[in-house]
Amino acid sequence: MTDNNAQARVGTRPAAPPDRRRWMVLVILLVATFMDLLDVTIVAIAVPSIQQDISATYTAAQWVLAGYSLAFALLLITGGRLGDIIGRKRMFLLGMAGFTVASALCGLAPNPELLIASRVLQGAMAAMMVPQVISSIQVMFSPKERVAAFSVYGGVAGLATVSGPLLGGLLIKADIFDLGWRAIFLINVPIGLAALVGALVLMKELRTPHALRLDLTGVGIITVTMLLLVYPLMQGREKDWPTWIFAMMAASAVGLVVFAAHQRRRSGHGGSPLVPMELFKEKAFVGGLLVNLVFFAGIVSFFLVFIIYLQAGLDKSVLAAAMANLPWSVGIALASGASFQLAPKLGRTVLHIGTGLMTASMVAIILTIQFVGTDVSVWHFVPSMFVGGVGMGLVAPLLVDAVISGVPHHEAGSASGVLSAVQQVGGALGIALIGVIFFGLLGDRAQGVAEANTAPIRAALQSAGAPVDAQRQAVDGFVRCFMDRSAEEDPTAVPVSCRDTDQAAPAAVTRAYTDAATDARRELFSDAMKLTAWYNAGVFLLAFLLVFGLPRRINVHAEAEAGLDEDAPAEPVDSTRVH
Repeated sequence: MTDNNAQARVGTRPAAPPDRRRWMVLVILLVATFMDLLDVTIVAIAVPSIQQDISATYTAAQWVLAGYSLAFALLLITGGRLGDIIGRKRMFLLGMAGFTVASALCGLAPNPELLIASRVLQGAMAAMMVPQVISSIQVMFSPKERVAAFSVYGGVAGLATVSGPLLGGLLIKADIFDLGWRAIFLINVPIGLAALVGALVLMKELRTPHALRLDLTGVGIITVTMLLLVYPLMQGREKDWPTWIFAMMAASAVGLVVFAAHQRRRSGHGGSPLVPMELFKEKAFVGGLLVNLVFFAGIVSFFLVFIIYLQAGLDKSVLAAAMANLPWSVGIALASGASFQLAPKLGRTVLHIGTGLMTASMVAIILTIQFVGTDVSVWHFVPSMFVGGVGMGLVAPLLVDAVISGVPHHEAGSASGVLSAVQQVGGALGIALIGVIFFGLLGDRAQGVAEANTAPIRAALQSAGAPVDAQRQAVDGFVRCFMDRSAEEDPTAVPVSCRDTDQAAPAAVTRAYTDAATDARRELFSDAMKLTAWYNAGVFLLAFLLVFGLPRRINVHAEAEAGLDEDAPAEPVDSTRVH
């Protein structure tokens, strides 16, 4: 009798026996997660190769990156809700098939226009596929097993987030079948096909038993709202933050208010809202979203700037810069399992430890640059990067569970879409803010750093017998060229001030120019990296503080509190039945 009453309170039918294939299905879902997150970061390291091979402008190359992220962010919430309505297996298969086809189109693209269009399609298909991963885990596994499943998910997601540059560097360096950068897309094709077949054979259809309809008006409102928010964040720095960029972001706030009002009105009239507002009454859901927003703002922005610092600032090779991320990945792999074991005992304290370690990692990176100087190698960063990876390994697996654990199964797709959208907005917000800080520092400090490194040039010119006025003009030209290069959006472009060089200058003078430019660049980027890392430390510290807004116990499941069998998953719903 007690069990029946508990089932009635949470509104579910008696639980079905566990699906013996659920762990194999999890592997397929994790493959999809890895492919998506990898394709967000792996392309950045291939931009120079893409520019050279298909004559892409710098703006076009940036849209190869932005097109994916923009389409992904715009459609995530819709993709999550479609999983609730149509069926998570169907939407996953659709997304995986489309993602695989789009990857092939990207790898075969003969020009920038087709590559950008294919990347947009790839992002749109990822938005159909990715929300089904979290919602399927929520429904397939019992509360007790779900902690382990989300722990593995978080570890894989963390590894994929930081492994993109490493794998991209390895693939480009290997130049498989002379494919060059195209290999980073074409490698998705066999993997995607295997995952597609596996999902077709192993996955059961998981769909809410409630009769739901897609809120087309809500889809329109939230899509426009996300466009008004994400596009300015992605393009603001490149456009030099004009007034209309801020107007779009202000309009997005209005759009969110309109969307929330529409969802409440639709719920009040018995309709099926795109995002049930009841979700936001849960402390864990709202608190978890805030932590995710800040966490991803810090993670995505840090790795973007760190790679730029190593490659453009310290002149490290693509592979060497990518290898610098390896200790972070090792730390994630080692700590993800520990987070699963510690969570039942320590609760949200695990998140505090993780965000604390990530904050300490940023401080350690600052101290490394400060004490080692511009001759720092990637090996000097091994301890600090490993500590950061351990921190992320403790945080990433539990953040998803903290948000999703108390969500009713029939809202899992919608909640998953909201969570993924918040993570995307967090990443875009972090990149926008750090872009202002990092590139602003490069521009503001360029003149002082250049002037401080002109002594070798003066000495070389004096030894060559150059007149005093000629020495002054040459030094002024060096400073102007260095400043213009530091302010240039396109790192491959040569400013006009750098083109007027004396081809007949003695070798010693030319060498002095080169050495001074190298020293100044390394010093400038090192200073900017140190100050930017303080920003990242502040972001992770903010995440640490926001964790206090989460319940003390991370793994609080509605089913367990109601007295249901913790070892039983929710019943997969036959796609032919509607109640």
